[in-house]
Amino acid sequence: MHPSATAFSIDRPRAAFAEAATRLRRLSPDYPRVYAVAAMAEQGKRRWWGLQEGLDSGRVDLMYRRATAEMSSVSAAADVVATSLIHAVIGRVVASLVLDGRAWDPGIENLSIHLDSDGGIDWAGVDDTTIRLLPDDSLAGQTGTVTVPCEQALALWTAHRSMTALDAIYERLSMCADLDYRRFWGIVGEAVVGAATYVPMLGSAPATVGMRRGQAVLDAIANAGRPVRGVKAA
Repeated sequence: MHPSATAFSIDRPRAAFAEAATRLRRLSPDYPRVYAVAAMAEQGKRRWWGLQEGLDSGRVDLMYRRATAEMSSVSAAADVVATSLIHAVIGRVVASLVLDGRAWDPGIENLSIHLDSDGGIDWAGVDDTTIRLLPDDSLAGQTGTVTVPCEQALALWTAHRSMTALDAIYERLSMCADLDYRRFWGIVGEAVVGAATYVPMLGSAPATVGMRRGQAVLDAIANAGRPVRGVKAA
């Protein structure tokens, strides 16, 4: 039995997603949105913007301009914006993957971003709330889930769906900021390693399992030709 047995009715389409989101909110009770993700069908429009739409309409450019206005170093500002966006895309979903072996779709067309009152990213949301999970998960077979055959397959799918967003983010950010390609993917590596290291501790999950799953995501990204294993991400 999975350690977080569901308390939701199985005929609710978003029940599996709701449990995954609840698990992530509990990782940081004082700041529950740090790792959590929202179902966009349950959210209003205020302070939300679709990632794909935002990249095309200059949202990232605005984030960078705000960061440079607050920081003395333009390179540091680029790092801050990149880190925030990268966490929204892959840091949150890897947290769920390493903790419970569950993942939503982090593809560019499925993600939305929520801004706090200062214009920083404090939450992420998805339109399609389907959860991919492993065969031994207690939620396998329930409404709103897709069972994948093994950890490696889940990590590969998560990595490649994340790259649809990450590639587009780098392309947009590089138009307004002097951000090295290797540095950007190094930050991606740091986000994956950070989630694989700290989330199991926060969620009282096996550290070895978390690291194995995180490394599988890194392997998939590296094998796709992205320089994710930089000095800081090794």
